Amino acid sequence: MRATDESQAEAVESETDFSTVRRVAGAALAGIGGLAVAGEGRVNGQLGAQLGDGVAAALFTFGSGLLLLVAAVAALPAGRRGAARLRAELRGGRLRWWQCLGGVCGAFLVTSQGVTIALLGVAVFTVAVVAGQVVSSLVVDRAGVGPAGRQPLTGPRVAGAALAVVAVGVAVSGDFGRPSVLWLAVLPALAGVAVGWQQAVNGLVRRAAGNTTVAAMVNFAVGFGALLLVFGVDVLLRGTPAAPPGQWWLYTAGCLAIVAIGTSVGAVRLIGVLMVGLCSVSGQLVGSLLLDLFAPTAGHRLGPSSLIGTGLTLVAVGVAAVRTRRADRTHALR
Repeated sequence: MRATDESQAEAVESETDFSTVRRVAGAALAGIGGLAVAGEGRVNGQLGAQLGDGVAAALFTFGSGLLLLVAAVAALPAGRRGAARLRAELRGGRLRWWQCLGGVCGAFLVTSQGVTIALLGVAVFTVAVVAGQVVSSLVVDRAGVGPAGRQPLTGPRVAGAALAVVAVGVAVSGDFGRPSVLWLAVLPALAGVAVGWQQAVNGLVRRAAGNTTVAAMVNFAVGFGALLLVFGVDVLLRGTPAAPPGQWWLYTAGCLAIVAIGTSVGAVRLIGVLMVGLCSVSGQLVGSLLLDLFAPTAGHRLGPSSLIGTGLTLVAVGVAAVRTRRADRTHALR
């Protein structure tokens, strides 16, 4: 009897250790994705400024990323198998067609940025997006929409999510102005809600395909199609963008976007939507700090509020992860 108890205890300990490794790996992936998002945002912003059209810059990012992913899927046997598996899952009804529409959320985020950021300012826009994203992530996790399954709605998870919103507000507090139409913050908040859902359904596509590259390709294809429609309206209203600039690095956002989406797709099945969002925001703030330190832009200085906000975001990740560790132990004991 004692030997059996010892064997069960060893099994529980082994499963808990494996679960810890999964959480650390998922958090690291999401953090790397956040770093890529920071770089992508800087490059996209510069390209949009040169073109005089942020939608055109986003369209190029999605288009170039899509071309790279299509080439990778076509060239790699694992990619071709994943695409065939995805088609079979769709035909069999095990994956719904609407679960492949995560890319629309990315297009919506970019569009809301172009429509509202000039009036709201970067700070209000950022806080609204993060607030919408963490609320959506809590709901999506609780409903079990993502591949990680149903996640409990606990005090630490809610506290971590709330602290993350406050932390981002602190980090960008130096950029707060006096927005003339604060009600427009509803649009980026809805975009943040959409991002939470996007991470969940992209994870489902990845599970169905058994391949991260295929899932990222679907996201980029849908997002490119949606942005193409937005760009058409943009051209009708504002005219064509300026001539493309000559700096090569302004065309690297597609590669960075692939890293951002790919890591999110891989991480969401390991740690759930909320933790992916929090770790990604942390990576994004750290990446922004590094960019401001080593490649600052005119008119933007690295201040104490950015450092404090980034530190608080990392604390928020730890707070939100507390209950997850206990839940894993309970699950292991069962």
